[in-house]
Amino acid sequence: MAHGYWMLVLHAHLPFVRHPEYRDSLEERWLYEAITETYIPLLDAYERLVDEGIDFRVTMSLTPPLANMLADPLLQERYLHHLEELIELAEKEVIRTQYLPEFNKTAKMYLDKFKRSKIIFEDKYHKNLMNGFRQFQDLGKLEIVTCGATHGYLPLMDMYPNAVRGQVLTAVRDYERHFGRAPRGIWNGECGFYPGLENILDEGNIKYFFVDTHGILHADRRPKYGTFAPMVTENRIAYFARDIETSNSVWSADEGYPGDSNYREFYRDIGFDLDFDYVKPYIHESGLRICTGIKYHRVTSKDTPMEHKEPYDPDVAFGRTVDHAGNFVYNREKQVEYLCSQMDREPLIVSMYDAELFGHWWYEGPDFIYNVLKAMFHNPVVNTITPSEYLELYPENQVATPPMSSWGYKGYNEFWLNDSNDWVYRHLHRASEQMTELADRFVNTTEQLTVRALNQAARELLLAQSSDWAFIMKTNTMVEYAKKRTVDHIGRFKKLYDMIMDNDIDSVWLKEVEFRDNIFPEIDFRSYTNR
Repeated sequence: MAHGYWMLVLHAHLPFVRHPEYRDSLEERWLYEAITETYIPLLDAYERLVDEGIDFRVTMSLTPPLANMLADPLLQERYLHHLEELIELAEKEVIRTQYLPEFNKTAKMYLDKFKRSKIIFEDKYHKNLMNGFRQFQDLGKLEIVTCGATHGYLPLMDMYPNAVRGQVLTAVRDYERHFGRAPRGIWNGECGFYPGLENILDEGNIKYFFVDTHGILHADRRPKYGTFAPMVTENRIAYFARDIETSNSVWSADEGYPGDSNYREFYRDIGFDLDFDYVKPYIHESGLRICTGIKYHRVTSKDTPMEHKEPYDPDVAFGRTVDHAGNFVYNREKQVEYLCSQMDREPLIVSMYDAELFGHWWYEGPDFIYNVLKAMFHNPVVNTITPSEYLELYPENQVATPPMSSWGYKGYNEFWLNDSNDWVYRHLHRASEQMTELADRFVNTTEQLTVRALNQAARELLLAQSSDWAFIMKTNTMVEYAKKRTVDHIGRFKKLYDMIMDNDIDSVWLKEVEFRDNIFPEIDFRSYTNR
């Protein structure tokens, strides 16, 4: 029997970046890169573990925007075209580097990987990766949790409970559509929590959520077990907190594994390195140089100038994932052994990461996870576990209320409310008030066009509330895009509000907007009514 447990929680999220109005959308490439470098490699790692008879547990959030994009036929076809272009480029790279042995092996690696990705995407999961994640959940290897409908930052909505309710109940309904079951847990966007949120989570029949470390350490009662066991709110919803030590081993730029000199350098890509005419068919149609995903250099050292980075060797890098996985599991073993001497129950170590770190930012990350899970299976001290399994073992937990908190910069609201993005909130708040007004006024309507307009108004509000836009404004990356998305969704919401209130709905325009912003096909505007 294990002496303690390790819970791996991967938060998989991208904002809704479906743009049918453009042939080549830069933002849609965020999705394509994440599919190629993170989601397919993770599914492939899970498949290898199952084939090898390795039992494992992983907890993942698949946020509603990501789930809707992965299940969208238009984006599926566009991704397949993108992947075919990658294969074509990799084939050219194998030829171009045939007399450059320091690069040719890596070129062949990319070609093999892209071809395997196509087989996994097209043949195995029939272009819908949700089939893969659902398969591993049904096997009992994954526990998939939901998230607020559009990753809204809920602590800044606390004065509008109907807006929070819309985020939560829409997410629960959408999860049931994808997975054929209700979600047990939720990842609140940015791990955001405020006292009182637990009551709305209860309406969605949510059993647990996640907080950052200080969400437990600064609860209104001193935690008996620190972060090494969950606590529960007054209405018996459990919450798990992030472990600091395991966070630093992956996230830290100084001491984290991804900084190893043998791992692939993220910022050196042939989209910038090679002749323009050669890469032109594979970058943006405007001629803007962007990353292709083919990179031939390794980290070397953080002080090495980019132009002097040394060649990458995928075999050496994979070997380092084995070493680092062994070190990670050894450290968890020692951590558990120490904690056992301080606790009267088996300790729980919760490691929470953005899923996209593994594969996209840290190229070898999915192999690291594969090797960690494999090593953990053979370890007699630490076993993997899901939140539901742990709560079955320990149904009684200390009662306390977490503080308002997040896992963002400084741990509270500052990253999503500052002088770069504070202007959005007066518009979001007004729209939240008007959405409740609409829902209350038309709650009993059966007129189909009005119902469609009301549901689309709810979609536009949810999309405007995405925490990603405020995040992008603060990080000063793609700021104009984030501003445009906020203004566009608020503008469409306002137009819908006026049409509905005036009983003058433009059905042609509504149909166009429904096609463009087609998230949540089963949305119900009545989630916003006063109760």
